[in-house]
Amino acid sequence: MRALFLIPGDSVSQLQVLPAVAAAADQLGFQVQVACSPEAGTVWSLLPAVEKILPIAYGKATLADWTNLLGLVRDPDFQLCINLVASGPGGRAIDLLLSMSHIPTRVAAAGFSATERIVPSSQGWIDQRLEAYLGPVGVRLDAAAYRLPIARADLDKASAALPQGSGPMLLLAPTGGAGDWPAPHWQALPERIQTRLSDLRSLTLEPTAPSPSSGSLRRRAAQVAAADVVLASDPVTIELALLCGVPLVALGRDPASLPQRQGVTGLGEAAQLQELSIDPVLQALGLG
Repeated sequence: MRALFLIPGDSVSQLQVLPAVAAAADQLGFQVQVACSPEAGTVWSLLPAVEKILPIAYGKATLADWTNLLGLVRDPDFQLCINLVASGPGGRAIDLLLSMSHIPTRVAAAGFSATERIVPSSQGWIDQRLEAYLGPVGVRLDAAAYRLPIARADLDKASAALPQGSGPMLLLAPTGGAGDWPAPHWQALPERIQTRLSDLRSLTLEPTAPSPSSGSLRRRAAQVAAADVVLASDPVTIELALLCGVPLVALGRDPASLPQRQGVTGLGEAAQLQELSIDPVLQALGLG
């Protein structure tokens, strides 16, 4: 049997749904297929439970795109559809498509095709909010406890490429561009820390590409998992650190949008990172 997840949005949005997809696959014993934008589909190479990606540009799809998707989702093995597109662009077309499918259980927050209508939460960490979609089929979600599976070979390769030494490893992941935390601060921070921790190791990553390849995502995930702490404004790296359970200071993230767990801190407003000094960052890292 199979479950179909319809997930709009970019790579960050896909990563935020990953714990929910993993929980459904594990607890129901279903194979999973994901329908998402072609640019974001590489995210699902991180989750072995996803057997197939169905590329669809919600809001921009042509009649031929919808016809092709309908042919795929009419597979009689589909027993469940989790529809996160219902109230967004393409929602009406998805309703028509699902109403012509053979999927018996269709969970959504809106739309006439839903067999189970849920009320999504607007509070707290978005990864955990998605439990509302899983409740009707008896799946429980503890997104904070989820850990992204990293292949041992990828982790070993990432660890070998880090600066040598026995000190703590600080991974820096700037977004880059005019609105990011100033480049001189990213450069000066490790030097400031080394006045207290002389054996500190650090590595600065390049910003994540808008449409990262599956290989670059696996490499970035392994680099994050191999670190002792991550300081990031890069959105993809922030999500990967949360999924890997690595201590994180997320620049420009509202603390309410992050899990309430030890070692995770949101610092600064996204529109005002240029005004953020080094001292608050040191304090967030526990070095103030």
